[in-house]
Amino acid sequence: MALEIIGISQSNFVRTVRMAAEEKGVPYKHISAMPHSDEVKAISPFGQVPVMRHDGLELAESQAIARYIDTAFDGPALIPTDPKAAAPINQWISTAAGSVDQLLMRNYVVEYAFHKDDDGNVVRTKIDKAIKRFPRMFSMLEKAVAPGYLGSASFTMADCFLIPILNATQMFPEGKEHFGNSEILKAYFDQVAERTSFKNTAP
Repeated sequence: MALEIIGISQSNFVRTVRMAAEEKGVPYKHISAMPHSDEVKAISPFGQVPVMRHDGLELAESQAIARYIDTAFDGPALIPTDPKAAAPINQWISTAAGSVDQLLMRNYVVEYAFHKDDDGNVVRTKIDKAIKRFPRMFSMLEKAVAPGYLGSASFTMADCFLIPILNATQMFPEGKEHFGNSEILKAYFDQVAERTSFKNTAP
């Protein structure tokens, strides 16, 4: 069975695993499915996207899926094979999928996109708390991408996790402002945005 990646294209984590497959040169079928749909819940007990099928294997959780794609298929390694070289990349994968995603996606982008009152106005409770933490977050990310990519001088799986988040964050005013004030992050984003994997996975 060919690799199937299941989940809506607007999900940053779906885009992450699709980028991993693109970077590896792995043919795959993208099946659009909403979180908590029957198709997704058949694989993920929490109904979260993405989920994956391949050759009899069903898998949930973006980090597990991305690492499977990296190790099960030929192509350039997205995580170094040397343990010491891999350690900081794994650290940044976890940071992007955890702390960065929680602040910029769950408490900012998702709130803007989906949390509205009966009149259609954005409910800003979480947003206003989130943007207070933006300076520290953006400062950390600036330092992290200073080598050229996230924690590295070369493109890795960590970039697959971070770049969809940065792309979504720029869609809303405070994120766009903070991003625009950072020449380092803008240069990083523009560089990665030229990659085929980024272009081919646009929502």
